[in-house]
Amino acid sequence: MQGEPSFPDSLRVQLRVLGALSMREIVTRFGRDQIGFWWLFVEPMILTVGVTVLWSVFHGRTPVPIAAFAVSGYSMVLLWRSTVNSCIWAVASNTALLHHRNVKVLDLFISRILVEVAGSTISFFLLSVVYVFLGLMAPPVDLMNILVGWLALAWFTAGWALCWGAASTYGELVRIAWIPLGYFFFPICGAAFMVDWLPSKLQALALWIPTVHGVEMMRAGIWGSGVRAHYDIWFLLASCVIVTLLGLVLARGAAYRVDSL
Repeated sequence: MQGEPSFPDSLRVQLRVLGALSMREIVTRFGRDQIGFWWLFVEPMILTVGVTVLWSVFHGRTPVPIAAFAVSGYSMVLLWRSTVNSCIWAVASNTALLHHRNVKVLDLFISRILVEVAGSTISFFLLSVVYVFLGLMAPPVDLMNILVGWLALAWFTAGWALCWGAASTYGELVRIAWIPLGYFFFPICGAAFMVDWLPSKLQALALWIPTVHGVEMMRAGIWGSGVRAHYDIWFLLASCVIVTLLGLVLARGAAYRVDSL
């Protein structure tokens, strides 16, 4: 009688499942042509360039170079917005896949998170290199600050998207609610301001928003002592742990709910 598969075997199977789901997502969204994969990160690059141009036109003189400000801020917006938007439709548009024994509800969320985070990450770093090459932004002062800040933002985004994706299985109202809440979150997420520019009372409120810490950390890495950044990496990491655990709990509930339908 064959025994239970070992952990390494189960892990290999699960990684193959996630890889297949991720590739299916890319092919479904962008097609089978070679441009499909490129569009995964070219699209957010185009959007970020557009925002850079608009902010340059309408903001005029700013305390910091607008190109670096835009690429660090709007790339983060695209990261959380696209990831949550993708996750809230993960189960509804892939219910048939759950008939496969090795495909679980959590796999649908993780595969979409991987695709969106990968696209936004490539877009951010590639566009930063292009801006530096064109002289639109100076070379970063501290690459480690930028990398840690971005990875922490990606982790928080993954947990947050997991929460929204799992909650969306409980009804259409969740998907509808995300649309206005997403627009509301944009002006307070830290993309369009630095904490030091705010009045002291608003600074204290802004620092309760986890994404603000990640963006401030990245901008400290871009400009160094040229700006006064306000962030607490431990608060951001604690927030990441909380939303991830909450997302896993909700995803477990979502799996039971979907199985019972």
